[in-house]
Amino acid sequence: MFVDAHCHLSFPDFDLDRQEVIDRLRGAGVGILIDPGIDARTSRKSIELASAFDFIYANVGLHPHEARGAIGAEVYEELEALAHSPKVVAIGEIGLDYHYPESDRPLQQEAFRVMLRMAATLDLPVVIHCRDAWEDMLRILGEECHSGMRGMLHCFSGDTEIARQCIKRGFKLSIPGTVTYKRSILAEVIRSLSLDDLITETDAPYLSPVPFRGKRNEPAHVRFVTEAIAAARGISLEEASEGIARNTAELFRLPAP
Repeated sequence: MFVDAHCHLSFPDFDLDRQEVIDRLRGAGVGILIDPGIDARTSRKSIELASAFDFIYANVGLHPHEARGAIGAEVYEELEALAHSPKVVAIGEIGLDYHYPESDRPLQQEAFRVMLRMAATLDLPVVIHCRDAWEDMLRILGEECHSGMRGMLHCFSGDTEIARQCIKRGFKLSIPGTVTYKRSILAEVIRSLSLDDLITETDAPYLSPVPFRGKRNEPAHVRFVTEAIAAARGISLEEASEGIARNTAELFRLPAP
């Protein structure tokens, strides 16, 4: 069984053929799919999708790019109310993204802290988006750390040292299709860690793996990510997929695979 722990299947990119995409992912052996929200509206969409399929789960989150729309308490109150849905398994995606020069870093940091505290209150794991902001992300995690903090670094792009620092704080690393790219350092990172630290995702419709690079990504392609992990670690595809499914179920408190 394969796992797509971060896939925007509820996004409009799939409105024309969502059922066909679901049929393909089921035919490809994907047994767990988690659809994250990036604001209140998309979080509602994620919950609606998850409520229609027993193998799909939702996250409720506020992406750092959406932090400007969360000034005031009302947005956070709505997100917290949505997080009580029985199909919500995490707070995410949340985090920091300094890639664009116009990024409002203080505002992103404040939103990140609020969402981390929400997860602590609800006893839910967090799914973190981090791009070009590792130092601040790790610092804030350290400052907001509590004994039950756990979660996943979505679409992990850091090096081995950053990976170890994340794992030390109770996080697993979610590996996307970029692991199949020629210039990726992820194979080296994967070899340096335990299989227990790893989860797989597509981030569909983005970041298609080879041989689909440049086309719309979809959950069925997570097999190529799992194959790359197995190859990097020198283990069978079955061992890799079973370990990743177990890691995912434990982190998000899902039924045993």
